Amino acid sequence: MKILLTGSSGYIGKRLLPILIENGHDVVCCVRDVKRFSPPLSLKSKIEIIQIDLLNKATLDNIPTDIDGAYYLVHSMSSSSDYHQQEQLSAENFRNAMAKTKVQHVVYLSGIVNESTLSKHLASRKNVESELSKGSYHFTTLRAGIIIGSGSASFEIMRDLVEKLPVMITPKWLNTRCQPIGISDVITILSKTIFNPLTFDKNFDIGGSDILSYKDMLLKFAHIRKLKRHIFIVPVMTPKISSYWLYFVTSTSYKLAIALVNSMKIEVICRNDEINKILGIEPMSYQSSLERAFSQIESNEVVSSWKDAFISSSFNLNLSDFIQVPTYGCYKDIREKTITDREECIDKIWSIGGETGWYYANWLWLIRGFMDKMAGGVGLRRGRTSANSLNVGDALDFWRVLYVDKNEGRLLLFAEMKLPGDAWLEFKMVDNKLIQTATFRPLGLIGRLYWYSVLPFHGFIFKGMIQKIAEHNTGL
Repeated sequence: MKILLTGSSGYIGKRLLPILIENGHDVVCCVRDVKRFSPPLSLKSKIEIIQIDLLNKATLDNIPTDIDGAYYLVHSMSSSSDYHQQEQLSAENFRNAMAKTKVQHVVYLSGIVNESTLSKHLASRKNVESELSKGSYHFTTLRAGIIIGSGSASFEIMRDLVEKLPVMITPKWLNTRCQPIGISDVITILSKTIFNPLTFDKNFDIGGSDILSYKDMLLKFAHIRKLKRHIFIVPVMTPKISSYWLYFVTSTSYKLAIALVNSMKIEVICRNDEINKILGIEPMSYQSSLERAFSQIESNEVVSSWKDAFISSSFNLNLSDFIQVPTYGCYKDIREKTITDREECIDKIWSIGGETGWYYANWLWLIRGFMDKMAGGVGLRRGRTSANSLNVGDALDFWRVLYVDKNEGRLLLFAEMKLPGDAWLEFKMVDNKLIQTATFRPLGLIGRLYWYSVLPFHGFIFKGMIQKIAEHNTGL
């Protein structure tokens, strides 16, 4: 069967894709920017990739008319304050586009919405469900709560809290109960639901085998990590203070923190386990989900991360718009260094950022990250999905990967920290030389003043960084 997969470059879509291929389906991957989508080489010959923007009706003509089924895995809450309007328009446009195809079944992954009072985030998800259900196809909604898996937002936020804070003074919403589910169970349920007539025109809650408070989840997380943690809940933290607390302590954005805090005040517990009986599955426990996630991290098998779908700007960017580094009106810091071991040098470049750091004056990078966080940016806490591999579109601390080719020896990064302009950082191997180029395109007078104010630090940081990357480690 031919399946349309929206959200192909997202956290869920990247993991669902190989399963659909394995099940014998022909998959059409929908992405907003084809240059940002890097599926495994083993899958490229088995899929069709189309570029669409659900907010732009004209692009929806790219959708093939002969699709049999479709997954709707699109959410906008981390990119805009008016995400509820964007999500409704996206759903309407998608439904109208499906009317031009022969699609039989559409599956939507939403959130658990059983409470009478919903957060803005969950109310938006329910509204999308209502819009999609008006289509002339069979429709199934799978409603999930907290998803646990390597690279998931919930997992990474809990990891930040538990591993960085021995003592936590927390808001009262940590007493709220939820029913977390492992990412592998989510993917199994998604893949088994499509074209299953027993799921047609119904909605199901999906969750794991445990019902826990958020406090219990954090303590169990600490137990698995063999860390002793103390959590004290106070009633005086307002939602706004709670959002700031979550934003500064973890790698989440402030807009996402607000949405999460408002949702965490509401219980997300499954009504029943009907979907498990229909599909013949038995979801794993919370502890098993955590252990599986850490197993993937330790073996460097993190397939996708929520951070790779997030751009910190106040508007949505297409990475391809920035792949050509400008020269006119730009300031550049260009440095060259002769190398003796090309392979070693490339390995260093491909491991930069995250736990490895930036090789020189990491304390200055940390200060810059803290300043960015204070200004409402992403800071350095996003890290990277993999310790030694990079793909186009990956998040790398407060940078985004624009271009990456290991054989060519070229890595191009675009800055997502708060800046009065645009910035690029490029590493390129030419013969026996490493060329490191920092480019800044200022926005007005403030941008120019910014460049000259940080120029002394750039001279110190960039000189030391290329020196460390280029030097040969005789101990290797």
